[in-house]
Amino acid sequence: MSIHAEGALTIYEAAEARAALLALADGASRVELDLADVGEIDSAGLQLLLATARTLGAGFSLKRPGPAVVEAIELLGLARHLPIAA
Repeated sequence: MSIHAEGALTIYEAAEARAALLALADGASRVELDLADVGEIDSAGLQLLLATARTLGAGFSLKRPGPAVVEAIELLGLARHLPIAA
């Protein structure tokens, strides 16, 4: 299953996005979160991604993360926790 996110993943959107993301992913064995249209992310957005990865396990990956997302993941050394799909 592929889920598309757009806009910003910041403290203002994180709580609502988490509930929506988990509801969409419910029962799926594999989930790719398409982040191509996410232009801004902060620590709350990264926490959302980490919590989702922890909840969904090995079947979770990021797809097409934009430069802001990649930069934040690399800056904080989170690549091993937030796999990017090929």
